[in-house]
Amino acid sequence: MHPSALAALLQAQSERRGVVFAKRLTDGAEFILPDPAASAALNAAAAAAMGSEKASTQNIGGEDWFIEPRLAAPRLVIFGAVHIAQALAPLGAMAGFEVYVVDPRTAYASAERFPAQKILNDWPDTALAQLAPDARTAIVTLTHDPKLDDPALHIALHSPAFYIGALGSRKTHAGRLERLRALGHDDTALARIHGPAGLAIGAVTASEIALSIIAQIVAARRGV
Repeated sequence: MHPSALAALLQAQSERRGVVFAKRLTDGAEFILPDPAASAALNAAAAAAMGSEKASTQNIGGEDWFIEPRLAAPRLVIFGAVHIAQALAPLGAMAGFEVYVVDPRTAYASAERFPAQKILNDWPDTALAQLAPDARTAIVTLTHDPKLDDPALHIALHSPAFYIGALGSRKTHAGRLERLRALGHDDTALARIHGPAGLAIGAVTASEIALSIIAQIVAARRGV
């Protein structure tokens, strides 16, 4: 890879900005796409590759190209270091997510309880200011505590996060929605929240609930 292309890829990675690496196989010419200097057909192939998340070799304009999407890792941000989070975090990691566990309570969000995850002992506003949720971020709240869940959801609704979920009964969720309405969110925004979080599989145990949540997150990510 040419040094200029490598530098552009590293810059995009640091910004969590999805790009596509394209190499013309006949002469080794390289592009980081999208690029206004590239042809419309090549940029269109790049857009399709980002949608499929798959590398391929294609003939574009009579020339053979290697097209490889380089996308930011999907992230799962879990608010509340509770028992369900202990089951959900490793499931998220196995599904390919970069997992963050956020809870200001250090007795709960500790390396002993979450040995393989990134831990942020911060309040939601501080954590989300640092993480800057993007379209490859899933956010789920598990605490049932309005002091933690509501600020996280309030900020999440102002972000392009592809999934927003909140654990709790239907009654709990109805009260949560009323509080968020009071903060200025309309019904269209509130409809983005999966509440109660998780697919309806009759889950009872913490592990089953975690499974239902990660399944719903994957379905949302894949557009199912």
